[in-house]
Amino acid sequence: MSGPRIEADLVKLRHNARIVVERLKAQGISVSAVTKAVCGEPAIAQAMLEGGAANLADARLRNVRKLRKAGITCPITLLRTPMLSQTNEVVTLCEASYNTEIAVISALAAAAIRCGTVHNVILMVEMGDLREGIMPKNLPNVVQQVEDMPGVILAGIGANFACLSGIPPDAAKMRALSRLASATERQCARPLQTISGGNSATLPWALSGTSAGRINNLRIGEAILLGVAPVSGDRINGLFTDAFTLVAEVIETDTKPASPVNNMTDPAWLRDRFTRASENGRRLIIALGHQDTDVSGLAMPAGYGLVGVTSDHLVVSTTDASLEVGSKVSFQMNYSAFMRAMAAPDIETILLHDIRAGHARDGEAFGKQLVHV
Repeated sequence: MSGPRIEADLVKLRHNARIVVERLKAQGISVSAVTKAVCGEPAIAQAMLEGGAANLADARLRNVRKLRKAGITCPITLLRTPMLSQTNEVVTLCEASYNTEIAVISALAAAAIRCGTVHNVILMVEMGDLREGIMPKNLPNVVQQVEDMPGVILAGIGANFACLSGIPPDAAKMRALSRLASATERQCARPLQTISGGNSATLPWALSGTSAGRINNLRIGEAILLGVAPVSGDRINGLFTDAFTLVAEVIETDTKPASPVNNMTDPAWLRDRFTRASENGRRLIIALGHQDTDVSGLAMPAGYGLVGVTSDHLVVSTTDASLEVGSKVSFQMNYSAFMRAMAAPDIETILLHDIRAGHARDGEAFGKQLVHV
């Protein structure tokens, strides 16, 4: 195995999914497993389904194509509001999609009619994060337009938290969302299938012991994949935080000065490349850089310090005298680092404990090499 790689432990991943699903099930909440951070890798999606997730959700059709090509037939919901240019494909690949724009919903409806099907629409409502969402006062008007539209059915409403503005959900916001769900059901004169209360950031609220109200679904990715609560970064009790590990190779070892000899005129250059310089000491250059991951989201191993990073060189200081050229260094990642590393074409994905190792895979077509162990 050459080059940097992500080692994905599918046993730990299934465990994380099972624990999250069981805890939320006790609150009457189902889990849509979010696969966008893993670029729709089918084996990882399958492990989440085996852990009990009710269905899958992703933000990009490229990933959904990959899942379908691998033979995954469970319902998949498109998380990001569909592009007008992709509505035909959304209808053919996804059973449902989250929406905010009537123009897009109209295009979905027309595509569904052409395909002889009905597409499920979930309306996103603005609840404080200020990313996507219909303002609550405008929701009844949009609901009526969707209800009057052949080719689509209003399957539910949802909200997003702690993504753009970092606003976490609380009891008041969730009660407000529940009231909107009840009002929408009265308007439609039928129950909604999905009332989605957010993403992994909603877990602390959902597991706090308070009533879930009308919330019956969460879209969970980060908590299952990394075992942490997104807002605080704290480990979720009972979950593995090392289901994924980034491994990279040492390409140079030497002892060098802590700072360049010549004075530098650009303070930004100094900040970017020498964020934690130390006294003269052993330094390693690791074959990893900005093109591969968000280096600020890597957890340095014990005894390591970050010296700097460029596009394809990660420079660290270390007290470990045993490392030499060719040695491997392992890092844990936050969500930003993990997501970018999974999408980087030069980073392999190694699937550990894959019980379906003989099944078809198509990672190479997407610029990623998948190795089953």
